[in-house]
Amino acid sequence: MNIPLVKLKAILLYFGTFTEQRFLGKVKLMKLFYFLDFMHVKKFGSPVTYDNYIKLEHGPIPSAIKNMVDTAEDDVDNSVLSDTIKIEMADGEGIHRIVALRKFTENDKKYFTPTEINILETVVERFGSKNTKFIEDASHNEAPWKETSFMDSIPYWLATHDNDCQVSREEIELMLSI
Repeated sequence: MNIPLVKLKAILLYFGTFTEQRFLGKVKLMKLFYFLDFMHVKKFGSPVTYDNYIKLEHGPIPSAIKNMVDTAEDDVDNSVLSDTIKIEMADGEGIHRIVALRKFTENDKKYFTPTEINILETVVERFGSKNTKFIEDASHNEAPWKETSFMDSIPYWLATHDNDCQVSREEIELMLSI
C-alpha cells in the first residue's frame, strides 16, 4: 500500500460521511475501496491507495486496509484508525457497521487530486445508498474478480478487460512502476 495514513483516514471519513450509514458495514467498505481504486485505474491508469487486492468469496478486498479496519474493531487501543472510525455490531442485523468519528470536511479534501475527488463522488453516487449485496454483486461482474482465483492477488491491469476501461495495460503498468 502506498498511501499516506492521513489520506486513508480522509477516505474513511468521506465514505462514513457520504454513504447511507445503515448500509456501511465492513464488507461494503472493502468494496467501496475496490471501486475507488479500480475506477481510478480504468480512467486514469493509477489506483488511489495502491493496496494489494485479494479475491475472496464476497468480492475483492484491499488486504492492508482490511487489516487496519479489523484492528479498529479487535484492538481499538492499538489501532491507527481509532481516531477516525469505530465499528459497532448492529443489533439483529449481523453487520459490523463502520461509524466515522467526525464528518469529512473541506480541510480533508486537500489530500486528494481533482481526479480522486471525482472518483470518490462517482463511487458514492453509484453505491452510497445501496446495500452490501448490491455492491458485492457489482464487484463480481468485474473482470478483476471474475478472472482471478480464490485467495489470489488481483492485478490492477485486469481492469483493462472491462469495457469501461479507458487506458491500456501498458499505461497501468507504467503508472504502477513510477
